[in-house]
Amino acid sequence: MKRPQPVEAVRRSYDVVVLGAGAAGLMCALTAGKRGRSVLVLEKANKVGKKILMSGGGRCNFTNLEVEADNYICANPHFCKSALSRYTQWDFIAMVERHGIEYEERKHGQLFCIHSAQDILSMLLRECAEAGVVIETRCELEGIDSLRESSSGASDIRHAYQVNFNENSKSRTVTCSSLVVATGALSVPTLGGSGQGYEIAGQFGLPLKPRRAGLVPFMFSDATRAMCERLAGISLEAEASCNDSAFTENILFTHRGISGPAILQISNYWYPGDTLSLDLLPGVDASTWLVSSKMQQGKTRLANLLHKHLPRSLVAELQALWWPDRVDTPLGDFSDSRLADIGGQLNKWQLKPSATEGYRTAEVTLGGVDTDSISSKTMEAKQHPGLFFVGEVMDVTGHLGGFNFQWAWSSGYTAGMCA
Repeated sequence: MKRPQPVEAVRRSYDVVVLGAGAAGLMCALTAGKRGRSVLVLEKANKVGKKILMSGGGRCNFTNLEVEADNYICANPHFCKSALSRYTQWDFIAMVERHGIEYEERKHGQLFCIHSAQDILSMLLRECAEAGVVIETRCELEGIDSLRESSSGASDIRHAYQVNFNENSKSRTVTCSSLVVATGALSVPTLGGSGQGYEIAGQFGLPLKPRRAGLVPFMFSDATRAMCERLAGISLEAEASCNDSAFTENILFTHRGISGPAILQISNYWYPGDTLSLDLLPGVDASTWLVSSKMQQGKTRLANLLHKHLPRSLVAELQALWWPDRVDTPLGDFSDSRLADIGGQLNKWQLKPSATEGYRTAEVTLGGVDTDSISSKTMEAKQHPGLFFVGEVMDVTGHLGGFNFQWAWSSGYTAGMCA
């Protein structure tokens, strides 16, 4: 009797090979598999979906109820529209509900798992299994070769790709008609972030947009850093603005600088050397308020008035910065112009970060594969039939709030329908 051979161990060719088993890669794989395509997913890490599991504090902010192209940063602001309309947040929500995953809406339309991010990953893996997708981990890419295949028709010539990789110290080679690059980007290298996708793009002559860390905390030097260290753990709602963009959310002081949702959002619009503006009393004209308070509460100290709206430790730091000579002076003894100046600073506190915390803690990577070289309707490289790019490797970056996951689902689905 012949010993049965494990089919996948000897298989040398697939319709689709997906590089990367993150959000975009798994979505692409299950979509292609449901179309009857044979699909192999190669993941370099020992586990799949590490970033999914860590997202949203372990609860996975898997999409947003209000997804628009304006929620994305890209050199071509129209690029993401086609994919986002082809596979919407409602499509992904329908999948989540079909699998009985409990979720909740938080502020700004953000949707989170009630129990665990593992629910989302398990859902994707079940969908992949049902579609016959093969997933291999601990696979180190060694090289990609572009081949030309000709069928019986002399004019029917298409590209195919040979993927060379090392799996558990054993070299393997597979060929495919469609190769999907879903390798992620440079953010959070401990979860598998790398520049591998950019190297592949470079191999095939695809241009790249400059990369930098996004959705990332700011750091400061000298006196500002010392102040942040003293305020570490203090949070409040504020408006952070830079380069004509602004976000109102919580900010959080840390031992290195400032973080929190508003800071992460505005970091996408900040460049080294730029000044960051914080409005500590969003929606309040602080100058007018202070001057009118002088008339009504003339015997109150300025610090005591601000304690009603701002944390005491923060007020103490601001006092040392802006009115150290009037600590015990009642409001009635301040000139209107001095109060107006302090109010202006409260509404527009100018800070100059020395840097961001970089890719180590960044949630995303800005920039990447230039979308001008990619079809917005298929995610396929215009000059290389059968070569697709999806997810964060491209020059498409979403705001905080589930938008980057939605881009992964939408771009992965779009490629999966065409690969």
